[in-house]
Amino acid sequence: MKFTDGYWCVKKGITPLYAAEYSSHKVKNGELVIYAPGRHIADRGDCLNQGLLTIRLTSPAENIIKVSVTHFEGTVSRGPSAETVQCAPRVVIEEDENIISFQSGRTTAVVDKRPKSWGIRFLDGDRELTNTGFRNMAYMKNENNGRVYMVEQLALDVDEYIYGLGERFTPFVKNGQSVEMWNEDGGTASEITYKNIPFYLSNKGYGVLLDEEGDASYEIASEKVERVQFSVEGERLAYYIVNGHTPKGTVALYTKLTGRPALPPAWSFGLWLTTSFTTDYDEGTTGSFIQGMADRDIPLHVFHFDCYWMEAYEWCNFTWDPAAFPDPEGMLKRYHERGLRICVWINPYIGQKSPLFEEAMKEGYLLKKKNGDVWQTDMWQAGMGIVDFTNPDAAAWYQGKLKKLLDMGVDCFKTDFGERIPVRDIVYHDGSDPVKMHNYYTYLYNRAVFELLVRERGEGEAVLFARSATVGGQKFPVHWGGDCSASYPSMAETIRSGLSLACAGFGFWSHDISGFENTASADIYKRWCQFGLLSTHSRLHGSSSYRVPWVFDQEACDVLRRFVKLKCALMPYLYSQAVKTHEEGIPLMRPMFLEFPEDRCCETLDKQYMLGDSLLVAPVFRESGEVEYYLPKGNWINILTGKTLTGGGWQKESHDYFTLPLLVRPGSIIPAGGNCDRPDYDYADGVNLLLYFPDEGSKAEASVTDVRGCTVMEVRAERTGAAIKLRVEGRNENFTWEVLGDDELTVMVE
Repeated sequence: MKFTDGYWCVKKGITPLYAAEYSSHKVKNGELVIYAPGRHIADRGDCLNQGLLTIRLTSPAENIIKVSVTHFEGTVSRGPSAETVQCAPRVVIEEDENIISFQSGRTTAVVDKRPKSWGIRFLDGDRELTNTGFRNMAYMKNENNGRVYMVEQLALDVDEYIYGLGERFTPFVKNGQSVEMWNEDGGTASEITYKNIPFYLSNKGYGVLLDEEGDASYEIASEKVERVQFSVEGERLAYYIVNGHTPKGTVALYTKLTGRPALPPAWSFGLWLTTSFTTDYDEGTTGSFIQGMADRDIPLHVFHFDCYWMEAYEWCNFTWDPAAFPDPEGMLKRYHERGLRICVWINPYIGQKSPLFEEAMKEGYLLKKKNGDVWQTDMWQAGMGIVDFTNPDAAAWYQGKLKKLLDMGVDCFKTDFGERIPVRDIVYHDGSDPVKMHNYYTYLYNRAVFELLVRERGEGEAVLFARSATVGGQKFPVHWGGDCSASYPSMAETIRSGLSLACAGFGFWSHDISGFENTASADIYKRWCQFGLLSTHSRLHGSSSYRVPWVFDQEACDVLRRFVKLKCALMPYLYSQAVKTHEEGIPLMRPMFLEFPEDRCCETLDKQYMLGDSLLVAPVFRESGEVEYYLPKGNWINILTGKTLTGGGWQKESHDYFTLPLLVRPGSIIPAGGNCDRPDYDYADGVNLLLYFPDEGSKAEASVTDVRGCTVMEVRAERTGAAIKLRVEGRNENFTWEVLGDDELTVMVE
């Protein structure tokens, strides 16, 4: 929200109270409390009829500083608030004549005490990250409607770029954009998004998390071009300065604060095939899809039943439609015998026709209006109500319905929706603020489902496929990439959204290969299969048409087979990287600047990405097969073609449907598996270590895990002259190696 007209003028009807100067402070139990009046206090009389902002500095973890600003502290603050991990790091508070410093780790907030010189500088050692100062921190009142807002503006440096703020389909670099933190269903061609995360990441190596679950508004170099402004309605605002020193370190620190992604089971990395939304299907249809994939030697690992596995108008009743699936237990048993895992679509909405509606209404499990009525709408399902997950009994009731499906043979869930949540005239069971619950609802919904999966399937076997999210949603751990269209621009939108979401620590991500809306050409389908199988998770899904490859052409079958098998073969590398994502919080699919923060050319790249530490992927966006991408310095090699490329500039190539830029970073070990038919196998058995050491003195480490994420092999290699010294510890009786790029290099196993 904009509060000014240009730099000097405040909008008509807006009365600002800016923090103008330091007045006094107090220290208690590691907390620094600062009082800042709205004007310069020259004498005692100036204290009268004058507002005061109270600023609290605390540290929930080392190198994280929380800034809390309030105007009227007597205003009731109702939750919910994002769950954060709170520790008690050592803080150092020092004062001299001109400043007060508050230090956590190497991160310091420096408060200016001088008269008429209000400001707080945030430092990484001696390096300034950002600051707040003249006419930045404020309380704003709209005299026309009585609504009040808290506002902060943090400085942007020359050449500073801002990223993240959740899943965003707009340009990857957020400078110049206005952004609203409000989960909605909009499709990838929209500024509306399903997953709003009030955390932004700077290329300077720090991030800012706004502690607000309700509607928050950002002006990113769009009101004041040298500032990031964020505002919330009400009497208080709080934010965290997260300083990991580098962008990658900051994402790791952010996920330490808000939760690390759970480790998905290895089988979930295989190919998912779905029934597609409004297509006609029954057991015969699904069986023909499964058999069709087998007939064409295309490995298939998860079959997903979209919403019409239930009868129309009864979403959700959690009961198989008997007309389409007369023997669900038998069907699931037969599919399990074929090696498939089963996923079904669910949402937290209960249609009035569903037998569960009356049950939930009677027990008080649905959202209510202030007059005691159940809140209902005809949008999506006729007369539907919404489960109130702030009620523990309602959450347990919902989990009980899902447990019956798990007992039947379902393995996981696609948790659809969670963002169409009303805010007007709503009363929650626990008294939560309806506005804040709009975004937070999806956290409670996905947590309830994930906790059930953990309880019933165990750690490491629990996975859900989530649609909407808020802060901390990365814990639940795989997220869907929005309703995209069957076009190259939409494919690019989808990548941008995934990379933006990765900046908030969402480690595992998928999307609808070839687009959800409309039907792709055979060309787009084949190019999207390449990209989709080189994402962390891979799903064939559409709206009104099937996504099996033979409906496009024979070559589509060949392309899909090629890249499914490639992904399976790469699973020793991918799963070891997934374990690092789980342990360190760095997304498996990540933007280039995260991995190469010193390369200024990487800062705006949004059509290529790193898949783990060592593989670069650049999807093709043209029917001609032409692709342009940027390659950081060093000698890289394409793992598919064997072509060696010198980095430090842009590359232009042409690829058929069976290749694309998939490049190995110099100084890398890529463990490749001996199985290309499934994602979950003994990764150490017959593992082939791909060694790429083009430079003298380069060294690398890698690990191989089992399907539970436990390390079973550790590999180290170093090039000395014309030889690579290779050391393998652990299960080292059955491995091979392959030198990439230089046949004359010898390998010495130590």
